[in-house]
Amino acid sequence: LQRWAFWSFVIAAVTDFFDGWLARKLDAVTVWGAILDPIGDKVLVCGVILGLLALGGQPWIVLPTGLMLFREFTVSALREVGAGKGIKLPVTLLAKWKTTLQLTALAAALLVTSWAAFDLPSDPAVLGPVTIFTQVLLWGATIVTLITGAQYWEQTRKALRGV
Repeated sequence: LQRWAFWSFVIAAVTDFFDGWLARKLDAVTVWGAILDPIGDKVLVCGVILGLLALGGQPWIVLPTGLMLFREFTVSALREVGAGKGIKLPVTLLAKWKTTLQLTALAAALLVTSWAAFDLPSDPAVLGPVTIFTQVLLWGATIVTLITGAQYWEQTRKALRGV
């Protein structure tokens, strides 16, 4: 089951990337795509985070993923508040990179937590460095996640003052 979860997540992440890339490349960006893509990204990110937390046993995952969840829900709330006042929060380039970092880090975390399900060698000389790399990747994604959250917070605050 964990292998299926990993591969399903990887396929969803890769198709999400190509969907956005193709839409921009072919100039096929639509209003519905602009609305639904961020929602799909949040569902994908939050879904895998909740799955990782449900697996348990990996305390190093809890804090960074909890911070990611907090940011995702906070930015969603900011978008709702802003929309009610006619304020739009466009997706920034850093936020696009944030999503890529999140998806990569979460795929790595899912792989590490599912390591045994893949029948990979449990030799600490192999698993140890992979786990450390995954932790660094996860914290890097978390830091960028928090930075973009702060940027959206400030953008919303300034826009609400002008309303």
